[in-house]
Amino acid sequence: MKPTYLMDDIQWQRLIQNVADHFNDVTIKRGFQYFKQGKVKEFAMPDADHIAAVVDGNELYEVDLHLAAFAASRCTCPVHTNCKHMIAVLLNYANEQERSVHALVNAHSAGFTRLTAKADTRIPPASRSNLSLEHNEAARHALSKTASNIPDIPVSEWHDLFDQCIALNHVHTQNSQYVQSALASIYAVKPPLSPGMQQLYGLHAHLRVLEKLLPQAPMTGYPTHTYMGYYTQIAADELKEAIERDFERPLELNDEPMHEARMAETLAYLRRKMLTESRNGTYFADAYFQFWLYWVHPVRQDSSIYTEELQHLHAAEEDLGATLARLPWMLAQSWMYVYQAQDQKAWELLQGAERAFPLKISSGQLLLFLYALRQAEDWVRLKNGLRHIGPLLHSHRDDHLQDYMHYWELVLQHLPDTEEDMWDTLMGMLPFAGRMYEEALLAHEKWQQWIDYQLSIRSEPLSFRVSMLQPIEKNAPELILPFYHQAVERYVLEKNRSSYKAAVKLLKRLSKLYKKMKQETRWELFFTTFTSRHSRLRALQEELRKGKLLS
Repeated sequence: MKPTYLMDDIQWQRLIQNVADHFNDVTIKRGFQYFKQGKVKEFAMPDADHIAAVVDGNELYEVDLHLAAFAASRCTCPVHTNCKHMIAVLLNYANEQERSVHALVNAHSAGFTRLTAKADTRIPPASRSNLSLEHNEAARHALSKTASNIPDIPVSEWHDLFDQCIALNHVHTQNSQYVQSALASIYAVKPPLSPGMQQLYGLHAHLRVLEKLLPQAPMTGYPTHTYMGYYTQIAADELKEAIERDFERPLELNDEPMHEARMAETLAYLRRKMLTESRNGTYFADAYFQFWLYWVHPVRQDSSIYTEELQHLHAAEEDLGATLARLPWMLAQSWMYVYQAQDQKAWELLQGAERAFPLKISSGQLLLFLYALRQAEDWVRLKNGLRHIGPLLHSHRDDHLQDYMHYWELVLQHLPDTEEDMWDTLMGMLPFAGRMYEEALLAHEKWQQWIDYQLSIRSEPLSFRVSMLQPIEKNAPELILPFYHQAVERYVLEKNRSSYKAAVKLLKRLSKLYKKMKQETRWELFFTTFTSRHSRLRALQEELRKGKLLS
């Protein structure tokens, strides 16, 4: 059966040269053995320059080859790039194209022959470097001509252009330097663009390089290895921050006829990447939500665009089948319902996602829902959103809980009668939101509730800063007495020198509080009874004397 995409002679010569440039003889020979043994188990060409295959090595490895941007090719084996599994796939490709397999196996000799036909083989290293630089400059000049048509060509062709720019780089280790080099190559060919188109260009440059760093989605039915190395992870996170900065500046719209088309293509790209990245984190999911939040919703608030997006999301379930990442798929639908003010549907979907994927929804994504409602300045809807989203924030970072609490404070400024709703919600978020609940009680001077909570969880008074307890000692000293008394008795029961010292510290605080309340007689009665009960604890008696509570 003939392959879907046929290779012409120019592409064939370029493939031979790529094999010569990227693989050594030992790797080629090992790949040849794999090819002869039939270890290429899956082979597909999504497009003319892209091969996706599976090779049976020590285990099943996924090979992702980009013929037009060879440096971007990857394998899931430990070597990751320029490996024998790639060679086996390329030999399979040559065989299907009815080209000479041995021409690829002998690519180094073929490359040598072409060189000697044109020039002396004894080219000094410096001259070879100059030839390489001249070749790259010529390639960049050609790419710059293509780039001049950026506003008029689809986003998919932008990405092809970016791949060719990246392929000119000599940095192949996927780290921050790789990212900087790749972006520099992409920006080197950027033509003058309108402000809005320039923003889109920058966003796609970041997204395409990020895509190079992330593990590829697995082929159906085969295992996948999606581990990112330490430095690759750092580079990916830096790109994520750069993408967030892209969205910080409002999109500068204009009347360019192709602007809307590029926006629609960007949305389709982000949607597709989001719905297939379940094993790779939330990089594209976060970009998808931010795209809506910062660049679409501020200028397109008519409901038709959200209805259309819901249709695309529903269609994705059938289109993507088993490869659909269901969590971001459910979150995206919730997002569209919020924009259509169909909040009940949104919260039901969100809660369904939490049940299906416990602890998997990031707090950042949850807070984006609240941010959208805050931007709408619909305080009743924001209050309801807080009540539904709060319980889903379990096991998340304290700074995100602080952001959550900030939204409640905004609601109370506009709807003071909803304070009881806030306390009910916060109590329902215990114990994971304990610190936030404590801080809120102190901020609202709910001294009794704060003390009751500390008593219920058996908190240690000495674990709190003195400054935190001072407002209660000043405004409601009688409420804090049980908190201190309970802890003193607990310390004494531990019966060690350290706990006795802690008990004495609290007893000294109690003495001051009773004096402040002008209840010295009550203090004397308590202290006399206390020392009598524990008169046999000599170490405690010594600590009481050191603390000048006993003479």
